[in-house]
Order: sequence, then C-alpha cells, then structure tokens
Amino acid sequence: MLIFYDFEVFKYDWLVVLINPINREEKVIVNDKKQLENYYELHKKDIWVGYNSRNYDQFILKGILCDFNPYEINKHIIIDKKNGYQFSKLLNKFPLNNFDIGSRINSLKQLEGFMGNDIRETEVPFDIDRKLTDKEIQQTIYYCKHDVEQTIEVFLQRKSDFDAPLDIIKTFNLPLSYIGKTKAQLTAAALGCQRQEHNDEWEISFVSTLKLNKYKFVWDWFKNPDNYKDGNKLDVDVCNVPHTFGLGGIHGAPNKPLHSKGLIIHVDVTSYYPSLMIEYDLLSRNVKDKSVFKKVYDKRVALKKAGKKKEQAPYKIILNSTFGITNDPYSLAYDPRRNHEVCINGQLLLLDLLEKLEGNCELIQSNTDGLIIQIPDTDEAFNKIDDICYEWENRTKMKLGFDIINEIYQKDVNNYVYILENGKLERKGAYVKELDLLDNDLPIINQALVDYMTKSISIENTINNCNDLLMFQKIVKLSNKYKFGWHNGQILNDKTYRVFASNDDKDTCVGKQKEIGTTIEKFANTPEHCFIDNSYIKNKKLPNKLDKKWYIDLAKERLKQFGVKVN
Repeated sequence: MLIFYDFEVFKYDWLVVLINPINREEKVIVNDKKQLENYYELHKKDIWVGYNSRNYDQFILKGILCDFNPYEINKHIIIDKKNGYQFSKLLNKFPLNNFDIGSRINSLKQLEGFMGNDIRETEVPFDIDRKLTDKEIQQTIYYCKHDVEQTIEVFLQRKSDFDAPLDIIKTFNLPLSYIGKTKAQLTAAALGCQRQEHNDEWEISFVSTLKLNKYKFVWDWFKNPDNYKDGNKLDVDVCNVPHTFGLGGIHGAPNKPLHSKGLIIHVDVTSYYPSLMIEYDLLSRNVKDKSVFKKVYDKRVALKKAGKKKEQAPYKIILNSTFGITNDPYSLAYDPRRNHEVCINGQLLLLDLLEKLEGNCELIQSNTDGLIIQIPDTDEAFNKIDDICYEWENRTKMKLGFDIINEIYQKDVNNYVYILENGKLERKGAYVKELDLLDNDLPIINQALVDYMTKSISIENTINNCNDLLMFQKIVKLSNKYKFGWHNGQILNDKTYRVFASNDDKDTCVGKQKEIGTTIEKFANTPEHCFIDNSYIKNKKLPNKLDKKWYIDLAKERLKQFGVKVN
C-alpha cells in the first residue's frame, strides 16, 4: 500500500497530511503525537511516498515519534543545512519504507507549474514567531493537501521511477526498506559490493587490443596521469574536427553549426562501458562475484532482443549505474582506478576507430559511445566503412550498431535534431528536446524549432496557430540567495512564477531581490514586459496581451544558433 505524505513545521505548530489514493483515505494530524504514533503503527509496513521526503519529511516523522521538537529538526535541516540522520541516532528506532519521488533539479512547485496547475503558495509565513490561529492552520492544511495531491500527480507521471527500483528489489531479493535508496545504492547492493581501500588510483592500465599510429600521442598523453588528474583536458583535431579528451570522455564536433542531408550513419557502440568492464575485467574490484554483472548484461540483451522493454528496466539501471558509482567515494563500489580505466580506454578505442575511418568519411560528431559520420551514397563507400568497423569489432570485441540518418541539424555535440531513415526523430539539447508535463518550459519554442527543421513549417505558423496558454509559459524560481520576487512595482512573496510575454508596456519585467530595497535583478531569459499567472491554466484562453512576437523572435534567434537562416 502507498501512503503519500507531507509535513509542515512551524516554531510552535506542526501538521501532516497523509493520503492513500487507492482506498481514497485522507488523514490530517495537527500537533497530535499520539495520533501520529497510531497511524505509523498501522502503516509502518507500507511504502510512504513524499517529495524530498528522503531529506526532510521522514526525519520530521521519526523525530516526532522520538519526542523531539520537530522545529529543532526543521532548523537542523533547513537552516543549518545538515543531514537529517545526523540529528540523532534515536531516529533509527523507527524504520520507514520511504520513497522519494522528488527531483534534485526542480522543486515541487516548479513541476506543478510545468503541468499547468495552481502554484500559488500559502500566505502563512513559516518563520512566524507564535502559535498559528485556527484560520492559519486551516489555510496551511489546504495548501499542504494540495502539495500531497500534486505529489501523487507527479508520481503517476514518473511511475517508472518507482517501478524500476521496486523491480530491482524483487529481482535481487533485497529488503523492501531499500525502496528509499538511490539507484546507485541499489546497484551496489544488487552486485554485492563490499567496500575496499584502493591506493592505486592513477596506475592506469591500457587494453591490449588498442592500435594507434597517427594519434598515438593522445595515448602517450594519457600514460602520464599528471596531464589530466587535476581536470586538465587535451584539445586536438581528429578527422579535421576539434576534439577534447580527458576524464570527462571524448567530445568532438565542428566549430560551426551544421545542417546536412545524404547518407549519414550513427555508429553506436553497444552498451559501451558495461562491455568494456566485462571484456577487459574493468569492473569495480569491490564486486564480490563478477559473474553477477555478466548475468545482468546477458539478461538485458535477451530481453531487448525479445522486445520486452518494461522487463529490461532493473537490468538497464544496474548496467547504466555501475560505471558512475565506481567514482563515488560514498559508494560501496568505489574504485576510482577502474572508473578512469573504463573512461580512458573507451576514448582511446573510439579514437582508434576514428583513425581507421579518417579519409573515408566526413565526421559530424564524436561523443562518449558513438560517432555520426557522412559518406558518399555509394555501395563502395558503404562497404569500405563496413569493413573498417568489422575489423575494429573483431579486434576490440566491442559491438557496433548502425542507424541511417536522412537529415541532421547540429548546433554542437550536445544540441542536435536528426531524422532517422524510419522517420523517427532524435532530439538532444534544451532548445529542441522533447518536453513532457514535468519538463515543460517554453514548449512552444521547442515545437517551433523542431517543426521548422523537420516539417518546413514556418516559425510564425507554429506560434500564431497555437491557442494553448500552457505552451507559452516560462517557469522561474527564486534561488536561496533571494527573498522576494518583484513585478509591476510590487513585492511578491511566492517563490515560483509562471511568466508570459506581454505586449502591454505598463507590464514590467519579473525581478528578484535579496532584501527589500536592494537592486532588482531581472530573471534570466524572461521578457522585458510580462505578466504572471500562477493559477490553474490548463485549457485557458490566450489573453489579448500575450505577445506572440516575443516568442517568434526568440525562436528565430535560437534557430540561427543552429546555422539556419530565417527571415
């Protein structure tokens, strides 16, 4: 059973809203420890779901049960910026199957804004230095309940984020209490990692199948860890394209934006880092039984071939997480030497392939686990590339996948759109990525750019023909450095704002202030003239003062960054 919950804590009051959406049960507890104890005893074997509950709510709950003052725990976490578990070891007396659906990037209010929901906040200040009145308690309950309901909505949108770790727990017979662990922690547990001390971080070894001639100097550069262990990088042209090498992986793309049609091939190394770990024994040395990782890899491959996408999830998470946790000092899998060896050998082997391809293709980009190249549309050119890749596969024991691209627009290595042979789109980068209800900032701009590049629909047509207010929203949030928002000469107490371009010159920009009377700073990437609507806006009609020209101009400006000329 799932219990969704959220605590609100003041100096002299606390309350919690708990909702079981399956049974449609709702419970509100205000300043009543006994009631909370009874509820906990009844539901302690259930899964409790919150937003940022890993860092906050679960410790408030446990603290109250321990008879601590929740305000002191609140201050410990929010003001002193300390971890909740550091408050007292007594908190461990109360186990909780806590699952956090929160995001490190966005607040709950930002996600509510993206979804088009009401993001107005309570008028009751959290630093109030007295008992709350009945009216203030009721208003706080109203907004707390709203946040729990929104948490449920976020959960439904991100249910796969819950299903995958639950599947890992079931697949690898882990305790249900592990539902509160991160994917990285679950991966270390599933692989049976045991912490070990390693004092050989920079004793880098290189794979025996590597063959470099023209670019051997890159290999030589990596042989001396002093060249890169402090974060330094090597910049060099490969295949007439600027490249960067270092501990962040290989990245290469032309200096200028690119638009190309013809025979374009995405050459992708299949499960590159997991394959390197298995083939060259580069798995973390903290993994007790390395055969487990190989079994995970084989199982995922079999499920992928069978087209069973959902069943792949727990295995995919483990394969994708294993590399990262080897460089995490807090992980049981921590083995930085192995992390560096996978990253460095991965770059050098890809450079090896580039060296062999050079002169037989035009390189469009190189990036961590693959390349995009363009070749003449002839059998001879294709067969040549195929032979080179085949030799590289046999020698390195890595496998390559090939996708045919009909057309590509590329701003840089991290921002591009391309159309595959089957008509599907691949989109990467903030300007063109496919948005969803939980990532929905200026969606009309992304749509306008992609429609122009892939369907030849003018920017004006896309924007002028859209009558959905949600598509024009820009969500901004005050950081911890600022106390107040500002608009049209008024101080604003909300932390999150849904902003729209306005053609009314009386509307000012939306600003932020560190203190009353300090400089008003305009929020980045927002209009000079705008209006705010923090209410529920789904299916809301466009107001006459919405300035569509601002959106058209912004879309065209971003399009130019892809090297596209527009009128």
